[in-house]
Amino acid sequence: MERTDPRYHNYVQILKEELVPAMGCTEPIAIAYGAAKAREVLGREPDSITVEASGNIIKNVKSVVVPNTGGLKGIEAAAAAGAVAGQADKILEVISQVSDEQKEAIRTYLETHSVRVLPAEGDVIFDIILTLTAGSDTVRLRIMDYHTNIVLIERNGHVLLKSGVVDESAKEDGLTDRSCMTVEGIVDFVDTMDVDDVRPMVERQIEYNYAIAQEGMTHDWGANVGKVLRDHYGDDVKVRARYMAAAGSDARMSGCEMPVIICSGSGNQGITASVPVVVYAKELDVDHDTMVRAVTLSDLLTLHLKTGIGRLSAYCGAASAGCGAGAAISYLNGGGYREISHTLVNALATISGMVCDGAKPSCAAKIAMAVENGILGYSMFRSGQQFRGGDGIVTKGVEETIANIGRLGRLGMRETDREIIRIMTGQPCDK
Repeated sequence: MERTDPRYHNYVQILKEELVPAMGCTEPIAIAYGAAKAREVLGREPDSITVEASGNIIKNVKSVVVPNTGGLKGIEAAAAAGAVAGQADKILEVISQVSDEQKEAIRTYLETHSVRVLPAEGDVIFDIILTLTAGSDTVRLRIMDYHTNIVLIERNGHVLLKSGVVDESAKEDGLTDRSCMTVEGIVDFVDTMDVDDVRPMVERQIEYNYAIAQEGMTHDWGANVGKVLRDHYGDDVKVRARYMAAAGSDARMSGCEMPVIICSGSGNQGITASVPVVVYAKELDVDHDTMVRAVTLSDLLTLHLKTGIGRLSAYCGAASAGCGAGAAISYLNGGGYREISHTLVNALATISGMVCDGAKPSCAAKIAMAVENGILGYSMFRSGQQFRGGDGIVTKGVEETIANIGRLGRLGMRETDREIIRIMTGQPCDK
């Protein structure tokens, strides 16, 4: 692919937009970011906070530890952390620099101030509305569609910022159009790109995400899925790829105060797309730039697979990232477009449908299964085996199968998503 090809620029720009640092699970961090920005506009610490959140936000924040809060969980903790100690200019690292005194202040704020959580009205899947009040002053701020997309800021009823189209079908305004992405185009880009064009983003991803994986294997985090895999299944590279990725999630879901580089708005997907590929690159002793190309491939394939599904869904995003990692492992073993396409189809046919029931320690186990599935997809191809068009949701052609997966995750699993949220919030069965 020539650098003059518009797709070349788009792929680089997409990576710049997506491979950004975040500390903590991105949904609570989005709430903290919004609260910090609203407090900045308010000009002082609020007397009260109201958070209106869509069901998917509630699902993804309910059970995860918010970093730098002393182990607090949930929407209330995320909002209080942002309002009390957040630095809005750090965006998704908004609470990365919190002192011990501020941690105590966050806990005290929750004990002495009103922080209410309400379900957001309407059908926007990614929706956060924060209302901060201090005396007679009120600031209202809305984040919609993705984690940093502030579409509305009002102070005392006066609109200071308004952008975006507020409806269920709203596009991700401000981001590069993803419609240019195809498996063939991505492979062509990775084969021919000047590595220096992606080096800053991807090398940072390799450094950050491998570091938190090592942390997860070194200390006691979450359910220690990574250690369980190592202790019971050994240290073969296929197991090591799974346990290192799981360990990164173990640490991240349990409040580890180390940043990760996210992919498709998710730190877990950023870890899954990169850490197994790094493990294989080290095992195969490839040169550094080949490792960068392989991680870039995994990232772009993950983003391509997730685009049709959407940012938040009942479809577990780690499944997409595990498929991307499997395809990148194929690439590290000399695979090209044909090998990568068959790996993707085999993997998608196997794991598609694994549900997302929010961010929590079991994400690490799902990541391990997703990586195993990606490796299986490649192993099947190496053995001359494949799933074919007409086998369930598999259609002849990799792009057609990817489109089917997007339809399944975005449309077919809507009611599944609603039922998961009802279960998680303790609502009775709607018979």
